[in-house]
Amino acid sequence: MSLGKPSWRKVRSAIQNLLSADEPRLRDDKALLERALIPKERVQMHLPAQVGDYTDFYCSREHATNVGIMFRGKDNALQPNWLHIPVGYHGRASSLVVSGTDVRRPVGQRLSPKDKKPIFAPSAKLDFELEVGWFVGTGNKLGDRIDISEAKDHIFGMVLVNDWSARDIQAWEYVPLGPFLGKSFATTVSPWVVTLDALEESLTAGPSQAEPQPLEYLQEKAPSAYDIALEVQIKPSGSDALERVTLSNLKYMYWSITQQLTHHTVNGCNMRTGDMCATGTISGPDKSAFGSLLELTWNGTTPVKFENGGERMFLEDGDEVNMTAYHDRGDYRIGFGDCRGKVLPCTFGH
Repeated sequence: MSLGKPSWRKVRSAIQNLLSADEPRLRDDKALLERALIPKERVQMHLPAQVGDYTDFYCSREHATNVGIMFRGKDNALQPNWLHIPVGYHGRASSLVVSGTDVRRPVGQRLSPKDKKPIFAPSAKLDFELEVGWFVGTGNKLGDRIDISEAKDHIFGMVLVNDWSARDIQAWEYVPLGPFLGKSFATTVSPWVVTLDALEESLTAGPSQAEPQPLEYLQEKAPSAYDIALEVQIKPSGSDALERVTLSNLKYMYWSITQQLTHHTVNGCNMRTGDMCATGTISGPDKSAFGSLLELTWNGTTPVKFENGGERMFLEDGDEVNMTAYHDRGDYRIGFGDCRGKVLPCTFGH
């Protein structure tokens, strides 16, 4: 990752060549083929990199608007700064886990409408957040910044991210400094990084930023959004099958990943190889494209219903969440694999 884009392209090209149907070196060497190709059921996947720092952004206008309407009302849905900067916060790299890792329900302080004082208890509003993550390949020195015209060359590739959220813990703690224990207990990451070169054909125009126009350092001259379908499936506890609850798309995101990187470094903050950033929850214009249960149930007022007769306001113990993503070209599809996790009961009081 640290060697830069020319090396990334050389390695990608070499692997493509070796796996080509017309290339005999691997195809016709049975012993080498058995060493090179390992059945996936025998493989234990790991995080794609040793992540030094993790930053989570808040870059979906639809998601930010939905949450703002819920908690502040329609007239104050977006904060005054939201259309001017890619808002973000520093997350916890130590609790990033690879897809397939179980996630234990967190415990913390929460304040329900009926309570006059906070209580210490397991979260009753555990949620998923549909996000895309991106890895820094080559970073920048402390005091330097990455120009918007060069930002894409610093991004190694993208992954899927489920930024698990305890909504009740988060609601009590986030004023005035933002998320803390409501987020830091676990963030699930898919193991396969899809390089930006592989996604070049999915580039498309993103949402209009004409009014207000971003400040000059955030202005882009070329399409920077990606047409990537994003899907969330839930297998409720006791069920045998995953059911789709969300179908969104990365192209809905207001602030691009290159704008995110440029803004992150504009003050001279140094990014390092293996650092990971995430987009924040990605929601679309329709309810079917909402990227969290908070939105799908409108903060627990309208349940999500499943084919087995069950319903959910928020996640229950034993529920399994899986996220997938792909760019579909018709004759072929570029997939991201799975980003999966199962909710385990809280151990507090046991």
